[in-house]
This record gives sequence, structure tokens and C-alpha cells, in this order.
Amino acid sequence: MSSSSLDQRALIEEIIRRLRTVLGEARTPVLLHQPLFAGNESKYIQQCIDTGWVSSAGSFVTQLEHQLAQFTGARHAIAVVNGTAALHIALMLAGVERDSEVLMPSLTFIATANAAAYCGAVPHFCDVSLRTLGIDAARLDDHLALVAELRPEGCINHRTGRRIAAVVPMHTFGHPVNLSKLLEVAAKWHIPVVEDAAESLGSYYRQKHTGTFGGLGILSFNGNKTVTTGAGGAILTDDDDLARRARHITTTAKAPHPWEYVHDELGYNYRMPNLNAALGCAQLEKLPELLDRKRRLAHAYAQAMADLSGVSLFVEPPDCKSNYWLNALVLDRADFDLRDQLLAALNAANLQSRPIWRPMQQLPMYRDCPRMDLSTTEDLAARIVNIPSSPGLVRPSN
Repeated sequence: MSSSSLDQRALIEEIIRRLRTVLGEARTPVLLHQPLFAGNESKYIQQCIDTGWVSSAGSFVTQLEHQLAQFTGARHAIAVVNGTAALHIALMLAGVERDSEVLMPSLTFIATANAAAYCGAVPHFCDVSLRTLGIDAARLDDHLALVAELRPEGCINHRTGRRIAAVVPMHTFGHPVNLSKLLEVAAKWHIPVVEDAAESLGSYYRQKHTGTFGGLGILSFNGNKTVTTGAGGAILTDDDDLARRARHITTTAKAPHPWEYVHDELGYNYRMPNLNAALGCAQLEKLPELLDRKRRLAHAYAQAMADLSGVSLFVEPPDCKSNYWLNALVLDRADFDLRDQLLAALNAANLQSRPIWRPMQQLPMYRDCPRMDLSTTEDLAARIVNIPSSPGLVRPSN
């Protein structure tokens, strides 16, 4: 066996030993992200069942929207069936049309690209910053200077002839993008901003909640998110007209009437059911505690890994407060073999772990999409391992 193999084995064993100082011995699998139900979840769901209001017309849907708007600071929150549906509608409302392009990170969950494709648009992949794991705005500006030009009809990719209709920053693992620079670049090129804040409920950039910087933003409440509704999402906006349109077209575009079924445009059956919203309302009541637990878990991991050569824990960028949705170990250098050995060893030790998503340009349906140089994305794909991040892994602070 080579010395490098011995070094890799020793590093992996040390990583597992240090994780166990935080998590203890794992006789059963420690899941990557497990929801914590410690409040009124059962009570509110039973209320839906007792009253018969289980579908999207129930009062918990409106209550959830009010709670989300209050927490995030957005003027409006529109609850929908999942984060992908939220992004689909947000892109439509931002003006994304068939045969336009949408700038987005290649380092993202596939829903970001799929939502653009649902509009008939083409994803245009951007590289990310090592410090934020989100779109590198300065390099995006340089890229646009090479491929784009401003015309009366908007920002046009002169290589493809398509309009660049939106830019979608995604806050990876809950860590905010450098939004000030991105907004500056978007304004320079006249490109609307639609934030994919699916992972970042409870994250802030310069004391303002993510998802509220562009004209529209979205959240996700999938079963593995900080707050879950089982399946669900929300659109955030400060624009009254966009909020009205979002509510209308996500409710099959049905015009109000006591009994007639009048639908005045193409709509989508995307509204969140009351049962799901009831779960979310109870979860939001505990959100400050959930965020506190997750930050304390991240702090414990950071301390455990502080002086270990070869790997580090990714920590929130400057000017940011992250929800630490998923904690990420970052190897010092790109090494798929080491990454996969570490993943195998962690999972064998009952510490559920996973790699980052496969970069979008490597997927068959998106391999021919326009892109900037993606060297940082490709480097990080061989370096990142997500480790258990459930809020229930630490006790409440009081």
C-alpha cells in the first residue's frame, strides 16, 4: 500500500473520530437532515381533519403566508406545493419566456435548471465563488462582457441570439451569495434577479433576509429543509401586482365566483394544501430554536475540525448569517477518490453523508447549454462532502 493511501486512510479515520466527539457513537444511522417535530404539528393537523379543511382553501394556508412574510420581511408570501413550482412561477412573472436564457450556477440542485426549462427557457451556467459557493458575480460580469450586449429588447447573448431574461442566485447550503455585487452586475446588464432561497430560510445578507433582494424570491419546505411542510414552497415579493398574479395563476387562474368555474388564463394547480400549511405553521413557531440548534451544531463541527490538515468545515461568508442548512466538509484539494472513500467510510460508520450535486452541465439534458468557465464548480465537486446537519442533533440552549 502506498504512503498516500495510508495518509488518506489516516485522514478519514481522524475525520470520523472528530465527528464522533460531536455526535457520539452512532449505533443507528445519523441521518443527513431529519425534521424536528417538537411543537403544535399534531394539534394543527388534527384541527384540519376535525374541520374538514384539508385542501388549499383552509385558513392555515393564509396563516403560513402571514408568518413567512413577517419572518422574512417580504411584503407578500404565496404558498405553493414545492420550491420548484415556486421558482417556475417566479421566473414566469419575471418575464422568462420560451427561447430566452436564465443565468444560474452550475453548482445547484437540478430544480433550478428544471424550472427554467419548464418555461421553455435555456439555462446558462455560471461558475461559483470559493468563499460563498454561489455565483461569482465579478467573473459573471467579465463573462457577460464577452458574450452579451444591451439592445432595446434587453440583454442579448450575441452568440446564441437569445435574450438573457433573468439571473438566479442560489444560496448553497443556506450560505448567502455576495448579493451586493450580484445586484450591481444585474442592474448594469438590465437582468432581473430571481433568488433561489430554497435552502436559506433564516439566512441573512447584511441583516436582510435572503429571497427579498430581487423582484422575486422563493423558499422550499421539503422534508429535509430547516422548516418542512412535507412538501411545499413559497414565492416572496414586495410587488403587489406580482403577488396578485402569483396567487391567481397558482390557483388554476380561477376567477372568484360563488359557483361558476371561470378560468381566465392558463393557470397551474400549485397552491399548498391546508394540511401541509398546518405543519408549516407549527414549524415556523419553533424556527428561532431550530436556527439556534443548527448554528451551535455548525460551531461544534468547526471546533472539532479546526486544526485538522487536509479538510475544513465551510463557514458562513463575510457580511452573512447562515442557517447552516447543510454542513459541508471541504477537502483541501480536488480528489474524487478520496471524496468517495470518505463518503463510503462515513456511511459505513452510520453517519449519513453525500457529495454535492453533479454539476448541471454534466447532465445529459443540459450538456449543450451555454456556460462560462466552470473550473471552480468542477473543482468543488471533487472536494465537498455534506455531513449530518439535523437540528435534533443538539439540545435546545435553554
